[in-house]
Formats: sequence, structure tokens, C-alpha cells
Amino acid sequence: MTVTTRRKIYSRSEWLSDATVHVLGTVLALVSVPVLITLTAILRPEAPALIGTAIYGTTLIGMLVCSALYNMVPLAGWHGVLRRLDHSAIYFKIAGTYTVFVLLSGPSQMPLVILLWGAAAAGVTLKVIAPNRFQWLGFGLYIAMGWAGVVAGWPLFATMSPPVLSLIVTGGVIYTVGTLFYLRHRMPFHKTIWHVFVLAASGVFFAAVTTHMVAGVHSTG
Repeated sequence: MTVTTRRKIYSRSEWLSDATVHVLGTVLALVSVPVLITLTAILRPEAPALIGTAIYGTTLIGMLVCSALYNMVPLAGWHGVLRRLDHSAIYFKIAGTYTVFVLLSGPSQMPLVILLWGAAAAGVTLKVIAPNRFQWLGFGLYIAMGWAGVVAGWPLFATMSPPVLSLIVTGGVIYTVGTLFYLRHRMPFHKTIWHVFVLAASGVFFAAVTTHMVAGVHSTG
């Protein structure tokens, strides 16, 4: 038995393995995000910290849910809509991740956040209007947004402890290496492997956000 998806016919074992990763990731996010927001409310009750973690948590859950729907719902009539949602949610997740780090650190890097949300809006517009065109441009925008901090985020990084910086770099590398498997469409289980990388990197970034939030207790206390 096979399951028809976007670029090839996936075996039932491939579909089930990918579905398992998506269910696990979504459940973990639905449990972890409320915990993070609650901890922030207790340890960092100021508005910027709460808004930042709420935005980050919402975009994280949104990305995982949209990915799960796109990759697990085998309804051909919904293919285009779910694909647009899935690809658009990634842009929002990248911008949301930068947003929480900036709001936890201070407003000095707000221009970077505005730039990234503008890039996210441009990427979403591209995916909605022309989802099957300029695919390499859209893919390149993901990578450029993810590593934008290397070019423009040094003042932000200066506010972070070495463990947080190490987690951010590790998460970025995991995401980037994972794209190599995402692009190998003929490789068995390539989607499952890619989504394992996404889940692992998301966990690392979640740890970075949590560590940075807790570290801020001492600097603001």
C-alpha cells in the first residue's frame, strides 16, 4: 500500500514514520509552549518578555501544525492550500524566533525584527501568489532569514551568554544540514529525516530561548 504525496509515491512505512515525527513534535510543542509562557510570567513578568515568548510559541506551534496537516492529510483538493500554509508558516517561525530573542534582550535590535517580518511577509506573498514559481528564491529566503543575525545581529548576540550562543549556532547548523536531506527527493525516507532535523533544531532553539529568558532574571533583577 502506498500514500500519494507531492513529488513521489511514498511507501506506507515512510508515511507512518513521517507522521510519527509530526505527531511527536506537535504534542511536545503544545505541552512545552504553555510551560515556557508560564515560566516567563513568573520570572520575567514584563510585557516585552511575555509578548516575545507568546509570539515565538505561537509561530512554533503554527509551523508544526501546518507541516503536520500538509504532510499527513492525503486530500488532493486541499493540497495547494495546505502547501501554502506549510511554507508560509516557516517564514513566520523564523521571524518569531528572532523576535523573542530581541524582546528578551532589549529594543535595540527592533530594526532587525522589522526587517525579518518584512521578509516573512514578502515570502508569504510569494508562496500565496506564485507557489510553483521562484522556488529557489523562496528557499534561499528561508536560509537568508535564518542566518541574518550573522550579518546584522551582533549587538543582539552581545547580550547573550555563551551557552545561549552555542545553542543558537547548533540549532542553525542542524536546520541547514537538514535541508540537504530535504532536497534529496529520491532518497528513501528523505522527508522523515528532514523533519527529524527540524524537530531537533526546534528543540535546541527552544532550549536557547528558555535559557536566555532565565538568564535575564539576573540581569533585570
